[in-house]
Amino acid sequence: MLTAVTCSTRDLAPGDRVVSWQRALSRTFVDVEVTVEPGRPWTGELTAERLGALQIATEEFGPGTILRGARSVTADPRTHILVRRQLEGTALLLQDGRTAELHPGSLAFHDARRPYRILLPERQRARILMVPRALLRLEERQLHALTATVVDDTGAGAAGLLLPLLDGLVDEVARATAHGREQLARTVVEILATVALEQSARPPEPALWERITASLQAQARLGDPGLTPQDIADRHAISLRYLHRLFQRHGTTVGAWVRTRRLAAAREELARPGAAHRPIAVVAARWGFTSPAHFSRAFRETYGMSPTQWRTAAAELGPTARSGDAPGPIAPAPGLHAPLS
Repeated sequence: MLTAVTCSTRDLAPGDRVVSWQRALSRTFVDVEVTVEPGRPWTGELTAERLGALQIATEEFGPGTILRGARSVTADPRTHILVRRQLEGTALLLQDGRTAELHPGSLAFHDARRPYRILLPERQRARILMVPRALLRLEERQLHALTATVVDDTGAGAAGLLLPLLDGLVDEVARATAHGREQLARTVVEILATVALEQSARPPEPALWERITASLQAQARLGDPGLTPQDIADRHAISLRYLHRLFQRHGTTVGAWVRTRRLAAAREELARPGAAHRPIAVVAARWGFTSPAHFSRAFRETYGMSPTQWRTAAAELGPTARSGDAPGPIAPAPGLHAPLS
């Protein structure tokens, strides 16, 4: 394996660094533009090695921006697929209307055939694998669905098993014999193709979030006192860790989200004239609260009044209360652990 590019901006004059760094990235990957924020210190370190169709590079850069715009796509005909595996720091990869927020351990594909932007808010380090698009054996619609989606080893499926193996194989390439390198390179490409195929068929995260929350809105789910985060993860074929991360990205936790919906459903039922005869403990149990005292305490913390006070106020307010206008704001509910009540 021959080293294709080695570049460092550390020993360059300040006025030469951006131009030199942009030239190194463009020569190693595809034509790009580099910008850095004036007055902020930055450095760039790049090493790249090529073995047949596979290129393996390590990039340290930031803060700054890497842009492959429409002009670069037109000027540079290379149509490779680049795979960014974040090692240190964070990066935002934007392509095809999506944004992948990359942290250490996560990975994302980007397609040199279309414009993309990489935002680096801090100094970071990443490994970039570059392969001809044909080697992934995906249709264009699959490639379009693949780009700028986060892949990591916390989810269910092949990625959880293959990404650690991918890292080990890439590290082994440098130590292997010439014949061994070729075999390792082919295996690396096969792993990338497998992960890419699985990821391209996976529903995008917004759709997954909507699917999970929609299924939880059903009374049978919210009313199940034994419902746990693991149950939810298993039902949607994702890992528990990925489920928690998904809810965190929406500013909440699994327990807080479920409890808030349970309280809202119980509040709505308490406001119905047809349920006026129903004991509050029965209403609480219908919505997954096994302890009436716990339900009353949580209700008061959230709505500023007891369930009994709310039922009385709702009867006086009439249809206004039943439409969902409750006195007092809804306070954020604290996260809970299994079970969710």
